[in-house]
Amino acid sequence: MHVAPVGGTAVQDHVALAEIELCGELIIAASAAQERLSLESIDEVLKVAEERESARR
Repeated sequence: MHVAPVGGTAVQDHVALAEIELCGELIIAASAAQERLSLESIDEVLKVAEERESARR
């Protein structure tokens, strides 16, 4: 078994951390909703429109 060394030398995967944050946002939105989230609501939580806009620039 390999254990990451103590002392902060472990490499962080920024993509994985971003995905975990987005999943958390979806969980929060879903728990606050009274019904299933629509596709539009999911896109809003995930900020899809903002990402598309920044990709165009």
